[in-house]
Amino acid sequence: MTSETGSKPKRTARKARDGFVPVATTAEIPPGEHKVVEAGEQSLVIFHADDTFYALANVCSHDNGPLGEGMCSDHEITCPRHGARFDFRTGRVLSFPAVVDVPSYPVKVEGDRILVKTVSGE
Repeated sequence: MTSETGSKPKRTARKARDGFVPVATTAEIPPGEHKVVEAGEQSLVIFHADDTFYALANVCSHDNGPLGEGMCSDHEITCPRHGARFDFRTGRVLSFPAVVDVPSYPVKVEGDRILVKTVSGE
């Protein structure tokens, strides 16, 4: 896609020098809530619990279901497709049918911005 001047538009989420990219503001994710965000070309779910933000890949390791559409309880997210449960603090699988952990990503907060470092840094 190009702009009216013929140049390509700039990406809004820029990678910081340390590989972290802004994905949301703290006001967008109140305590006890979660939100699907994009970090580069990766879909992630950001969770807010215990005054901390956590990030997981937005994909169930069982069948690629959208974890962000699942329900949370305590520190667990349940996949809406087949009920696999994961600890959203670590990505660790907690129940069948999933047997593989979900990728988790480092998160930091600067001011009111939530930043995530993905594997590729994008």
